[in-house]
Amino acid sequence: MIEPFVHAPLPVRVIFGAGAVARLPEEVERLGGRRALVLSTPGRAAARAQELALSLRDRSAGLFAGAVMHTPVDVTEQALALVRERGVDTLVAFGGGSTTGLAKALALRLDLPQIVLPTTYAGSEMTPILGETSGGMKTTRSDPRILPETVIYDVELSLALPPAVAAVSGMNAIAHAAEALYARDRSPVIALLAEEGVRALAQALPGIVAHPEDRDARAAALYGAWLCGTCLGSVGMALHHKLCHVLGGTFGLPHAETHTAVLPHAIAYNAPAAPEAMARLAAALGVADAALGLHELAARLGAGRGLRDLGLPQAGVAQAVAQTLANPYWNPRPLAAEALTGLLERAWRGDPPASD
Repeated sequence: MIEPFVHAPLPVRVIFGAGAVARLPEEVERLGGRRALVLSTPGRAAARAQELALSLRDRSAGLFAGAVMHTPVDVTEQALALVRERGVDTLVAFGGGSTTGLAKALALRLDLPQIVLPTTYAGSEMTPILGETSGGMKTTRSDPRILPETVIYDVELSLALPPAVAAVSGMNAIAHAAEALYARDRSPVIALLAEEGVRALAQALPGIVAHPEDRDARAAALYGAWLCGTCLGSVGMALHHKLCHVLGGTFGLPHAETHTAVLPHAIAYNAPAAPEAMARLAAALGVADAALGLHELAARLGAGRGLRDLGLPQAGVAQAVAQTLANPYWNPRPLAAEALTGLLERAWRGDPPASD
C-alpha cells in the first residue's frame, strides 16, 4: 500500500560531468550576472578559487576567501560588506559545506542567485536549508531564497580531496539519505533517491580510500552526494541532525566527523520505530543491520568513531542532551533523556551502536 504523500521537486539546475567547470562563465551569463563574487575557504582552496574568478573576466567581482565551518554570522557580515562594496549580483561558491553555507547566508539576506561548485560530498548545495552559528548556538532555517540556482559537479574539482576527508564527507551525505527514509514527510520518490544515494556512496568511498586517484569512484561519490543532498532538501530532519547541530554549534566539533560518529547511534535509537526504513537502509548498504553496518563502514574507511576524539568533553554529553530536548526536531521515536544519554555516551566512547 502506498501512503499519501506530497512531493515538490527542487528547482535546481544540475550540470554533471568531467570538465563541467568550464561552463561556469556561461552559467553566470545565463543567470544575468555582471558582477560575480567567488567564495572559498582560506589556504589551498583560495588559489584555485582565484583561477575561477579570473576565468569570469569582466564579469568577475573578485574573491572572498574567508568561509569557515558552521557559518558564523560575523563572517557573513564581513562578506556582506564586500558584496555591497563591489556591487555583486551573483555568488559563486567553490568548496564544501562551509563555502556553500556562506553563499546561502548571503543569498538569504540579499536574494542573489548562486552557483555552487562542490569539492566535497556535503550535499548541502541541493537544499534550501541554512545553519548559522552565533553566540555558541547553531540555528537552522529553510527558505526558497537559500536554494542555489545552479550546481556544477565536476570530478576534476574533487581529486585533491584527501581520502580521509572524502570518507567523513561521504558519511555526512549518507546521513541525509538515512534520515530521509523515516522522515515525517517522506515520499516514495525520495526513498528511491535515498537508497540509490546510499548505495553509490557505500560502494564508492572504500574505493577512494584504497585508490585516491580513482576517478570513477570519485564521480560515483559525487553522484551519491547529489542524490543524498536532494533528499535532505526535500524532507524534514530528525534526531541525528539535531544532535549534530547541537554538537557543532555549541562545542565547535568538526561537521562531517561529527556526523560520522553520531550516525550509527542515531540510527540504532530509531530502529525500533522505523523497521521498514532500516530494512531499506541495510539493503542499500549491503548489510544485515543498518546501524552496525554504518559503524563498520566508518571503521573500514579509517574514520574516527568517538566524539571524545573530536573534542567533546564528557561533561558535554549532559549539556547536549538538555539542548536537544529543549528544542527537539520531529523524530519517529519519542526522545527520552536516559536513552539519549546512553546514545551519546556510546558515541563519545566510539562503541558499537545499540538500541536501548
